[in-house]
Amino acid sequence: MIVFERADNVKINELNVGSVVDAVLTTEPNWSTFYSGEFVTFRCDMNEGENSDWEYKLNKNNESYLSIKKDKNSMLALNHSGEYQCCGHRRNSAQTKCSNTVTVSVSNKVVVTRRPNRPHVFSGETITLTCEVQGGETTEWKCDWNRDGSLVNRTNSKDWMFNISESSSGNYMCRCRRRDDWFSSTQWSEAFTLSVSDPNKPSLVLQPNWSQIYRGEKVTLRCEIQGGTQWTYEWRTTNRNSPSSSEYRIN
Repeated sequence: MIVFERADNVKINELNVGSVVDAVLTTEPNWSTFYSGEFVTFRCDMNEGENSDWEYKLNKNNESYLSIKKDKNSMLALNHSGEYQCCGHRRNSAQTKCSNTVTVSVSNKVVVTRRPNRPHVFSGETITLTCEVQGGETTEWKCDWNRDGSLVNRTNSKDWMFNISESSSGNYMCRCRRRDDWFSSTQWSEAFTLSVSDPNKPSLVLQPNWSQIYRGEKVTLRCEIQGGTQWTYEWRTTNRNSPSSSEYRIN
């Protein structure tokens, strides 16, 4: 038995066994999805004689891809999809056997999403960034977070919640690893730009705008803020039932 090892982002879609053959190609670990940095082991078993009786090669898309002598392991990087098959040539003989094929496809898209998802964010607000791994929704992840080329945080989940400050502006990228496998890693996501704005100071408007107001008259106080629409309001008054809207009417 000879072992071919590959590292990178691959997804094992199917194991096709056509006609009954003695040579068998298997993969370890037998996960449904692999990501960049993980190890994939192709095992080629001729099911005949000793390992030393055979010379092995790994074919990709029906073309010779890699030749390996007995008892040699090779760690390589998978970057593209393809159909893999191992073949063995028996020394001092014309006998050649080829295995079933294993179809491997790349699947590792990573994107950054945010909550709340609105165009304006301000200092003092709380935001949650999520590193979404395509095909890995049910996997438990540990993630690295990069801002403007520097590692700024590591989280034990795909979510990162933090309070926004003026220094939070920048281009964010993330990548994740399985919690139970340090060597597993996705590629870095595309950059996500976070722009932090300074909110304008609110202004208080009185309607009607009289210089003197007498007991029993009705007035409306309006709190106006330029920029953004999703505001909540707090009125400081002796009335405990003060509203949470932008207007406050006094009778």
